[in-house]
Order: sequence, then C-alpha cells, then structure tokens
Amino acid sequence: MKTSFLILAIVLLFSSCRKNELDKIEGPSLKDQYGKFQVINEFKASKDSVDFYNGQSVYFEAEFSKTVNWTLSITGMTSGAKKVFQGTGKIIDNTSTTWNGSTTQFPVFKTENCKAVLKFDSEPDTFVVYVKALSKKNNTGFLIADFETPFKSGWSSFIQSGANMDFQIKSDNTAAEGNAHYNMAGTVNWDWLIGLVNFKATAYGAPVFPLNANPGSNYFNVLIWGEPGLTNSLVLFQFQEDDNLNGTFTSQNEDMYSLQVNVNWEGWKLISVKYSDLTCLVNGAPATPSGNKQLEPNKLMQINMLHLANPSSGYAKTKLDYMIITQNAPLEP
Repeated sequence: MKTSFLILAIVLLFSSCRKNELDKIEGPSLKDQYGKFQVINEFKASKDSVDFYNGQSVYFEAEFSKTVNWTLSITGMTSGAKKVFQGTGKIIDNTSTTWNGSTTQFPVFKTENCKAVLKFDSEPDTFVVYVKALSKKNNTGFLIADFETPFKSGWSSFIQSGANMDFQIKSDNTAAEGNAHYNMAGTVNWDWLIGLVNFKATAYGAPVFPLNANPGSNYFNVLIWGEPGLTNSLVLFQFQEDDNLNGTFTSQNEDMYSLQVNVNWEGWKLISVKYSDLTCLVNGAPATPSGNKQLEPNKLMQINMLHLANPSSGYAKTKLDYMIITQNAPLEP
C-alpha cells in the first residue's frame, strides 16, 4: 500500500513539473509565427485635422491578430515632409504614434494635407488615412535667423571676390523651413574663407542675446544643406562673449568659443549642440580661451558664421536655414 502511494506521488510530482515547464516556454507563439494576419480594429487617426501651432497633436491606432513589425509614414502632400514611426506588436496607439507636427525627413511640414501610410515587414497589406495640418509646429526658443525676410539691420557680411560667388537669401522649394534659406557658394583658390555673416545681438535690440547663464541648458540649433557631389564645405560658428559687459568684444582678453561642421552629407541635416560642449578653436585646433575661460551664454554678444573650404578643393556650396537657440533640449523641428 505504501509502495502504491509512493508511485502515485511521484507521478503527480512529475506531471506538475512538466506542466510548470510548459507554462514557462518563452518565445513567439505558433499563432504569431504562422497564423493568418487580420485587422481586428481598423487603422484610423484620432482626429482628421490638427492645429500643431497651438500645441495639438494627433495619434493613430489599429489592432491586428498577430505580432508584426510595422512602419507608419506621414507625408506632407505639398511640402514632401515626412514623419516616420516604427514598432513591433499587435496594437498601435497613442503610446507609439503620437505626432506633434515634428519632422523626420526635411523639409518641415507646412499647413497642408498629410497622407499617413501603414505598412508591415512581412505582410502585403497597406492602410491609408488622411489628416490635415491646420498649422505648422511652433518651436519655442530664441530665433536668430530663418531668412524669411531680408537681412536685419545690424547683421553684417563679407563675401570674397572669387568665381561663381552666390551668397544670398533664396526663396525656392529647397528651403528646409518656410519658403527661404541662405545660399552660400563659390570658388576661392587663395584663401579658406569664402564668405561670412555676423549675427549681432544689437540687431535684436539688446547688447547680448537673451539667454540664461547655464551653458548646460542652452542648445544652438541650425539646419545645414549638404550639396550632392560636394563634401569640401566647412561651416564655422564663432560665439563671442562680452566678458566685461562693456559692449565690445576684444579677442586678446575675452572668450570666443567655436563649432566647426564638416558638411559631408547630402540634403538637409539638423545640427544641435549644447552650449557647454562648445570649445575654443584656433585655425581648427583646440586652444585656450583668452578671457575668463568660462562658458557664459548670458554674455553672448555675437555669432559669426563662416563658410570655409580648402582653396585647392575648388567650388564649394552649402545652405543655411532656421538658426535658433532652445532651452533644456535640442530643437525638435
């Protein structure tokens, strides 16, 4: 009798262990791997129009019968701007697709109709909905230049007398933001400098830019164009600080920090740099600042933009658009 009881206990124990092991099997289910793909809740937008400028957003939702890798692409039907969301799962909703009007691929969105297309890696199905952008996204920060109007009184520029020089504000369909950008192009075979623009704080009505003193909370942002087939442009930004706040900058005893960008891509690209990450450069090499050696954005009195290229490299071209200083985070265009 004892023997029979012992055998029964062992069998029950073994069965229990096998059940627990089966319950712990990890990985995708057979239904997810081989089941038929079906739409349980149709693809739709949370609203058919959205006012991005005043802080509204829109999200997209759908539910499927199995786990899939999905891509949601939103394209501006006038601008060609694109926003892309990607994910994996059976559900898309506001946690994965909330759109505030920002852009993944330039130009930025305008007031326009937008087409949202949902596709999958392993399924042929494609779903489409339309949303109207009633306004473009409003970016907070101190706008230095968007080139939508002529040069401000107080800006200054210098252009070399080289060949094929073309430094001007242009209004065309290649602008990254709005309808205009600053074009810079030319051949200078005797000097690295092709042209420059000085953005002075006095052009905005004050001796220094209206920034707080914390270099870790200020971000300098600018959109730069890489000309297809050309990789020889350098764009150098210089940040001159008025250490003694006397209204002038003296290079011998005041700080100037720099950001040098090697334009080695094609199309528009956002460059965002925290002010505290700026360095002092002399002829492109790190150097010691001449002033109090403290990064002080609240004393920034002038930003210089220089278009440079090796004089032996020939024709150079690039463009600028939408230069802005934001607080606490980089620009989300």
